[in-house]
Amino acid sequence: MSQYDNVSVTKKANIYFDGRCISHTVILNDGSRKSLGVLLPSTLTFKTGSPEVMELLSGHCRVRLAGSEAWIDYRGGQSFEVPGQSSFDIEILEITDYVCHFG
Repeated sequence: MSQYDNVSVTKKANIYFDGRCISHTVILNDGSRKSLGVLLPSTLTFKTGSPEVMELLSGHCRVRLAGSEAWIDYRGGQSFEVPGQSSFDIEILEITDYVCHFG
């Protein structure tokens, strides 16, 4: 799917890590929430409340889930899952465009 139709978008941007992660929240008609954003080259740690699926639209990064020592390489067109009440480290190797699917 290349677009979401009939949605609500929060106008105020979510800006994290001194601008290295910028996203907007999108709420679909069924009430589900997503964020659409861009990650700039850096190494960051995110904490999760609910389970998440990170869908990479473009870019290149490495991810290490909480409790793991292994870094896994991801590129645009791939996705990874993160459990709720957890965290993950992400090293952004190229500007990465993403959709985060919550819950």
